[in-house]
This record gives sequence, structure tokens and C-alpha cells, in this order.
Amino acid sequence: MGQPRYDRVLLKLSGEVFGGGSFGVDPDVVQGIARQIADIVREGTQVAVVVGGGNFFRGAELSLRGMDQARSDYMGMLGTVMNCLALQDFLEKQGIDTRVQTAITMGQVAEPYIPRRAVRHLEKGRVVIFGAGVGMPYFSTDTASAQRALEIGAQVLLMAKAVDGVYDDDPRTNPDAKRFERVSYQEVLRRGLKVADATAFSLCMDNRLPIIVFNLLQDGNIARAVSGETIGTLVSTADDPA
Repeated sequence: MGQPRYDRVLLKLSGEVFGGGSFGVDPDVVQGIARQIADIVREGTQVAVVVGGGNFFRGAELSLRGMDQARSDYMGMLGTVMNCLALQDFLEKQGIDTRVQTAITMGQVAEPYIPRRAVRHLEKGRVVIFGAGVGMPYFSTDTASAQRALEIGAQVLLMAKAVDGVYDDDPRTNPDAKRFERVSYQEVLRRGLKVADATAFSLCMDNRLPIIVFNLLQDGNIARAVSGETIGTLVSTADDPA
């Protein structure tokens, strides 16, 4: 890995990745993610993480089956905390000091979310993992990622997915879909591209927070994104330098 381009990043991980596409936590997958994060921390990058909970519960899907939306969203938040604790364990096995902060108070397993404390942990070289979304129903972990990234002063939002960027169509159903190497917020809106949910995307656009969408499943991609290599898709304002 070369000299890191970004000094402080917010990494968004989907819960589905943690489960390896199935229910629960796949230890081999989480161990691989922890190893990638540990590599960039050792190179001097400050890393905060937001983890989804879709490998346990997806609030939106539960509500479609008749469950109260707020209650199902809280269940999803608890699922994210389980993922946070799993990632913390594997990071500390890599020798990386880690703190979990949650938007819902659960003092026996995690610190409460306190932005200035989170920043201080980062400055000391610790990884901070944010759980329980923003602590309120009707908001996704995408939104939590954007909000936390802005509040801690991250330079970029790294959205790690099971696809290698943003396409002009669904690459799973259209083999001719074209991947964008770089696209502006305005173009995303004009084309109706799926990058993040609307609230998260608006926060990033309004505050000029760049987003890099890339494939987490390729080993070393987190380091490549941090070092400024061209991978995945960069979403930024049209007049920002590459």
C-alpha cells in the first residue's frame, strides 16, 4: 500500500456481507474484513465503521410482513450491534484497538455515541465502530454512515458492497450495463442511479462529501480506495478534482 490519500475515512459495510449471503455471521468473511481494515490502520489511516444488520433483520422487510415499522427498525438496529461486536473481536485479534459506540445505550457492551470521544479514539489510532444506526426508526444505516462521517470530519465515505461500483443499469440483469468510473451527484439524480438511500445521498451532496462505491469482496480493495487508486466509482461534485 502506498501513502494513504485519505487521513480519516468512514467505511460502510452491509450486514449481508457479514453473513456471506445467508443468515448470521460468517467468521471467515468477518476475519477477512478485519484484516483489510487492520492493514490500513497500520499505515496511519483513521478508520470509523458503520455496519448494517441485514444478515439478521431488515426492518423494511419485516414491516412489509405486517410488523410495526418502528419496532422492526429497532430490531434491525440490534442486529447491527451484533455485527459490531463480531467485527470488534476480529479486529482486536489483529492487534487493533477498537471501540464500539451505539446510538442506543447499552453500557455493558458498548460506549454511547459521543462524537468528540469518537474523534479522540480515532486520533489515538483506534478503530471506532458505530452501531444501532442513528438510534431512531425510519432511518437507514446508509443515513447513519453519512451523518457519522460528517460529524467526525471524515474525508470520504467508503461504501463497500458486493458489486464493483455504480452502473447505468442493473448488471445482474443487463450484461451490457456500463460502470461509471466517476459520476457527479447531479448525474446520479438525473439518471436515478442507486447509490445510497435518498436521505444519505442528500447529506453527502449538500456537504460535498465524496462517496466511493467499490467491491468489498476483492481482497485489498479497502487499501486501494484509501490510497487513491481508481477502483469502483467515485461520486462527487462535478467541479471537484479527481
